[in-house]
Amino acid sequence: MKFKGIEKIHEGKFITRYNIEYETASGKTKTYEMISRRKDITQFDQLHNKGADAVVIIMHDKSGEKILLSREFRMAPGEWVYNFPAGLIDAGETVEEAAARELREETGLTLTQISEVWKESYSAVGFSDEKNVVLVGTAEGKILPSDSELEEIQARWYTKEEVKRLLVENIFAARTQAYCLLWSKR
Repeated sequence: MKFKGIEKIHEGKFITRYNIEYETASGKTKTYEMISRRKDITQFDQLHNKGADAVVIIMHDKSGEKILLSREFRMAPGEWVYNFPAGLIDAGETVEEAAARELREETGLTLTQISEVWKESYSAVGFSDEKNVVLVGTAEGKILPSDSELEEIQARWYTKEEVKRLLVENIFAARTQAYCLLWSKR
């Protein structure tokens, strides 16, 4: 594919929609719709040369026997979905600071240890350039409701057996489903 250009279609509060035009190997024009957290993309290199937009927080209890999951009402599909706590990285924040803040805001828990920080990955590569960084670690404290009245989040610790049942009976975000499936089989 040969990049031909990009056009901003609509700028919203949190995402901007673009049309990207490519030329296929056979010379046909392909227009691709994309959303981005960035409002100023004009060049090809800007599509992929950037840092992470958000953090995904995979937390285990200090025994390592339970995993933290959030059951959250997600507005786009209009239903409750199991997911890991996650959120945008604010300007000037490190990935670690964003993870600690988002975990506290969404669950009331304190991030006590980070054991892994994964390389950036795309959250929805089929239609967005948004990148996430996944942090794996340990959290402690008392689970509290989200501090935002705009989010409906029910966080809870789950055992492997509970996760196995959830995976059969409930809707998950893809990254959470994949990790939980592998974790529950260990």
